[in-house]
Amino acid sequence: MASKLDILNSKKEEAVKGGGEKRIESQHGKGKLTARERVQLLLDEDSFEEIGMLTTHRSTNFGLEKQKFLGDGVVTGYGTVHGRPIYVFSQDFTVFGGSLAEIHAKKIVRIMDLSIQNGIPLIGLNDSGGARIQEGVVSLGGYADIFYRNTLASGVVPQISAIMGPCAGGAVYSPALTDFIYMVQDSSFMFVTGPNVVKTVTHEEVTSEELGGASTHSQKSGVAHFSVENDLKCINDIKKLMSYLPQNCEEESPRYPYEKTDETRIDLNSIIPDNPNQPYDIKEVINELVDKGSFYEVQESYAENIVIGFAFLGGKSIGIVANQPAFLAGVLDSNSSNKAGRFVRFCDSFNIPLLVLEDVPGFLPGTEQEWNGIINNGAKLLYAFCEATVPRVTVITRKAYGGAYDVMNSKHIGADMNFAWPTAEIAVMGAKGAAEIIFRKEIKEAADPEAKLAEKEAEYAELFANPYNAAAHGFIDEVIEPSLTRKKLMRAFDMLKNKVAELPKKKHGNIPL
Repeated sequence: MASKLDILNSKKEEAVKGGGEKRIESQHGKGKLTARERVQLLLDEDSFEEIGMLTTHRSTNFGLEKQKFLGDGVVTGYGTVHGRPIYVFSQDFTVFGGSLAEIHAKKIVRIMDLSIQNGIPLIGLNDSGGARIQEGVVSLGGYADIFYRNTLASGVVPQISAIMGPCAGGAVYSPALTDFIYMVQDSSFMFVTGPNVVKTVTHEEVTSEELGGASTHSQKSGVAHFSVENDLKCINDIKKLMSYLPQNCEEESPRYPYEKTDETRIDLNSIIPDNPNQPYDIKEVINELVDKGSFYEVQESYAENIVIGFAFLGGKSIGIVANQPAFLAGVLDSNSSNKAGRFVRFCDSFNIPLLVLEDVPGFLPGTEQEWNGIINNGAKLLYAFCEATVPRVTVITRKAYGGAYDVMNSKHIGADMNFAWPTAEIAVMGAKGAAEIIFRKEIKEAADPEAKLAEKEAEYAELFANPYNAAAHGFIDEVIEPSLTRKKLMRAFDMLKNKVAELPKKKHGNIPL
């Protein structure tokens, strides 16, 4: 037995070394952690159980039979984060550049199957040069097997991808099918075709970082939800995100012990400027409403006219969607609609209640928006809210104009509770624009058109630029003092905690993609 144990221990030691000391040093020299170091940092201490440590490829093409590494370039297994089980795979760039081939893919697929069957989240740490060319179509088949399971797992278990190195070609579609993508600045990139192909086809000169780096995908494309400074920050942020999420679609959102105190937030009474056209930062409102320091923003640098993220309210995890008056006046456009719509659908998939803070002057006008499909893109957000069956509460802080009022979780599309502050303006459009249309002839014929316009603007504002007309129709449940909003929200969500809502029987809806 002793000799057999020696053989086993020798193989384990070989597997742990990955591609060898020189390649590990090279990985560290780039400021990157190894696949195993990442797993150890992610999981609770001494909780990792590895699956498939001793696997090897079986290819004999192009001399591959002479290069075999135990594990075949990916570390897979399970463990716990915050004491809760998760499945994880971590690609090892020191072995064949982390390239994906038959056995490599089978290991990932095995973990994904277990994740779906057991209702446990899946975290993928991606660091790969792409398909292992020497294995040909087998590598492509491996990618497709993974894509298929990403789709099966969608809405069943949370799927989180961390891009911690290269991710190119077909490899990018697995992360794109997951719920959240982290990218590490200066060491990770994602693109379908690299700079050389781009140069050949379009004659554009572009670097990998410009084409698909963390800043590009977190600010321009919106592909990445989080951009972080280094591997350590990436791992810690993933662990933070996990604290807001349930294990699967059958569980309720997490709840943590909370000691109730005075929930009044007096600063909210003075946060809205007297001038309705003056901006303010909706994040200040969010931070006053949620448990102190608990707001975790998603896609912070993309489509900044809408703010999304997770927080705790009285110890209970919620999702937040809020117009941002400090950026483009908080209008809805194509990018913000896509951003918020996907987030709403994620929260609904995993039973995370939704809080909507509304200050929206409408949809962004212009040829660029119309030609880029603002109609379809705006409809995605509308569809997401209409479809959502989780508890949904809206607070209108100031403007709620036109179709954007309807879209932002109005009573008419299924919101459970709708509050408004006294500063709320709920109308088809702003008072000035409305007066110019309704009283056009009267203003034109007046001796002093500007004075007449101001008079009619004030007349319209008195009638509609307030929350009371909507409240009279029952579209607003209560007009509340801003300082009492946190208390009202806690009570509303507590009242809604056992909500049951069912959609009509169907295979699935046809969201306007």
